[in-house]
Amino acid sequence: MSDTVQGLGYRHITAKWGWFVALGIVLVLVGLFALIDTVAFTIASVIFIGAMMAVGGIFQIVHAFVTKTWGSFFLNLLMGMLYTAGGFLIMDEPAEGSVIITLFLIVAMVMGGAMRIVIGLRHRELQGWWLLVLGGLVSVVVALMLYAMMPWSGLWVLGTLIAVELLFHGFTWIQFGLSLRRHGAAG
Repeated sequence: MSDTVQGLGYRHITAKWGWFVALGIVLVLVGLFALIDTVAFTIASVIFIGAMMAVGGIFQIVHAFVTKTWGSFFLNLLMGMLYTAGGFLIMDEPAEGSVIITLFLIVAMVMGGAMRIVIGLRHRELQGWWLLVLGGLVSVVVALMLYAMMPWSGLWVLGTLIAVELLFHGFTWIQFGLSLRRHGAAG
């Protein structure tokens, strides 16, 4: 086993490489399931987001009363009530919630894309500046395409993004576990 791997403290975990591979396999399977029915996965994700908002809002309301002597009681109470109401509304109407979340994503993509375009154009003296501009243009174009497909894109975008994340995450853990196995066998 290489000194680098031992120096990073992997020795104690190489014997557990199978757990990393198993985690990766489960994540890949869940990601594939999510790709099969992105709408259902989007709705489930939105319901989960709504539940977390409601729980967070309830805790903020409790916090407002526990710290009542602090000068921000009414602001804390109002924010808690808004979070709680928003969470319950999203859980009650997850399809509409998914459209709203997708709109936020579209705005973030346009803003992020525009910023990358500006940064790339301002630094044309650097090699590869055009990649920033290209990446920014892709973000803006994808955002505009998603917006043009509204409200239908709101029903599948979140589920698709989560599915892709699960697949990449799963393949990453599988690769990590197999690397641990190779390093353990070499040592």
